[in-house]
Amino acid sequence: MSLQYIIDGYNVIRHPEFPLSRSKDPAPCAVLLKQIKLRRLCGSPKNKITVVFDGYPDLSRQKSDREEINVIFSKGETADSRIKKILETQVNPRNTVVVSDDKEIRFFVKAAGARSLGVEEFINPKVKPPRKEEGPIKAELTYSQIDKINRELKTRWLYNE
Repeated sequence: MSLQYIIDGYNVIRHPEFPLSRSKDPAPCAVLLKQIKLRRLCGSPKNKITVVFDGYPDLSRQKSDREEINVIFSKGETADSRIKKILETQVNPRNTVVVSDDKEIRFFVKAAGARSLGVEEFINPKVKPPRKEEGPIKAELTYSQIDKINRELKTRWLYNE
């Protein structure tokens, strides 16, 4: 099952944890796209990625950086309203993850049945511990083995102090 990531671009770029200062590229949008690709911030390469930026595109930038990532500029509206429209058109919102720190967007995402992810969680993903198996541990012993162990323990505890 592949996921659809919708990322509020400038929300990520303006976050203090974003590594913009270490980059030589003067365009923060290009830095974000490179970071998403290089660090595999969206997990599997099969996951679809859409980055939404406020405003109009910089025409001097080539589209070669955007091969695997769908980049949308909101033009006359805000990135938040564009993200909401994209989310409303999703057939299965449970497979959608929206990356933003805006409270209004996060509430909207949860109401729509999608998942929300904070910017810091997105930039610095932590490895999740392996899931523990639920329920009691089943013994792999036969009844005769259990009886033998119980008899041995009984003699050790009761008669050999």
